[in-house]
Amino acid sequence: MKAGIVGLPNVGKSTLFNCLSDNKAQSENFPFCTIDPNISIINVPDSRLYHLRKIVEPEKIIPTTVKIVDIAGLVKGASKGEGLGNKFLSNIRETDAILHILRCFDDPNIVHVDGRIDPVNDKEIVQYELQLKDLEIVNKRLEKLTKTLRSGNDDSKKEIIVLEKIKYNLENSTININNFTDDDYLTFIKPLELITFKPVLYVCNVSEKDLLVDNEYVKKVKDFAAAENAEVILISAKIESEINELDSFDEKKIFLEDIGMKEPGFNKLIRSTYKLLNLHTFFTASKKEVKAWTVGIGKNAYDAAGQIHSDFQKGFICSEVISYNDYIYNGSEIKAKEAGKMRLEGKDYVVEDGDIMHFRFNI
Repeated sequence: MKAGIVGLPNVGKSTLFNCLSDNKAQSENFPFCTIDPNISIINVPDSRLYHLRKIVEPEKIIPTTVKIVDIAGLVKGASKGEGLGNKFLSNIRETDAILHILRCFDDPNIVHVDGRIDPVNDKEIVQYELQLKDLEIVNKRLEKLTKTLRSGNDDSKKEIIVLEKIKYNLENSTININNFTDDDYLTFIKPLELITFKPVLYVCNVSEKDLLVDNEYVKKVKDFAAAENAEVILISAKIESEINELDSFDEKKIFLEDIGMKEPGFNKLIRSTYKLLNLHTFFTASKKEVKAWTVGIGKNAYDAAGQIHSDFQKGFICSEVISYNDYIYNGSEIKAKEAGKMRLEGKDYVVEDGDIMHFRFNI
């Protein structure tokens, strides 16, 4: 699972990516300084790991991760190959979610590709190009289905109905995944990797003075995001870059306190991305290590076992489960068990965020 950072050229995508990643992307004051996508696997900040470490005292702690991709900027005409359009759209189709960076600050020294600051227009340019590309994909699929349709082929007939509905949505800018059944999505839509059906997080890149209070640009972004039921977060690429240059934890803490922040903005960005990908965390805890594991929201204990090792899944017997709050409240695994807070769960148990799990298996 991975999320792609997208937006018009020169809105701060690569600067933010560099704050998140050890794999530094080129970041300059001109369009298309990023050509090939930069990829980084980034630790997900989770204070629960450190609370567990105090109790368990393991040799090491291991956070879970999320994959972020910094993709070349998009311009008008991208769907027809303008700029790096075809390359850009190919890269974003391969991601599972979109982090749409929007410039929400004024600075005459930083070039805007359209010569003016208007995050609503910026968003519409990107959205329009994504819709055109998806429409091209849907039309090609419809053309193929129409040519090969055999009389009485109910599956092909049903797919054509779904694709015609998608085509109408794309042509009228009314894309909404809720307009389709889960079965239609999994069977006909997901295999096409349509960009406009991917979940979106809008990231407003603001100046330091607007970091804690919404400016007029941000208010406009929040208006259209609310209509899409999408989350909006504020982050200052400039501030994050300055934090990233500080060497010690104490220096970063003092810097953050001076500007009224509790933590770097990229921590919230990573957590929001993790949520956007429909993921949450379970833990394993032993003297050797306390480790965070990723599992999809709604997945069961059998799926979680497979995240650790295929043998755990093949020979699954049951899972010992203690909720995070019960573990912390009782102060240890033994005390939680004595308090009756450890449960034996089968394959179908739906994993809750923060569960501490131990798998029994037999090969």
